[in-house]
Amino acid sequence: DEKQLKHIEATVMQLSGNYEKLSSVTGNLLDEHHEKQKAIEVGCFLCWKVLSQSLENLKKEKADKKDLLQGIDEKADKSALAGKVSHSQFDANMERLKEMIQEIQSQVSIQEQGWQQLKEEMASKVDNVELGPFRRQLLEQWKSILKKKLKEKEPVTTADNAAGIKKQLLPDYHCLSCDQPIEVKVPG
Repeated sequence: DEKQLKHIEATVMQLSGNYEKLSSVTGNLLDEHHEKQKAIEVGCFLCWKVLSQSLENLKKEKADKKDLLQGIDEKADKSALAGKVSHSQFDANMERLKEMIQEIQSQVSIQEQGWQQLKEEMASKVDNVELGPFRRQLLEQWKSILKKKLKEKEPVTTADNAAGIKKQLLPDYHCLSCDQPIEVKVPG
């Protein structure tokens, strides 16, 4: 029995120690709970106060729907607004324009390369020193052909053809306002 009694006493002592620890922890938790509750009440009171002030401001400064629509109509004509381009459309069109410009630039650079290559080929095929005498020879042949053609087409003149006429013929002129014929005299 003594063993059981000692065992019960030890258990009671241990339980009383645990009880004291538990009561201490519980007291601390209750104190923290009271502090947090007070903080929440103060915070809620402040939030409620801020919200009520915001609500009062909104009541004072709220925009009436009619006033808002009237302001929109005054600031922007709705038909002009409908004709405006959105940012996404503008960006898409600018992107397409940029791509087209890049494509044109690439085509131009390809053509420039082709011209450069053609220029180099021409420079290698025809020497400028050889071109001068060839040009002179062509000009001489062209002049001689022109002289032959002109001699062939030259009209045959006879002695009977007069060098001029005695009287210069002028067309009949009429007055602009009355449409009467006007006599025009030849000077000299």
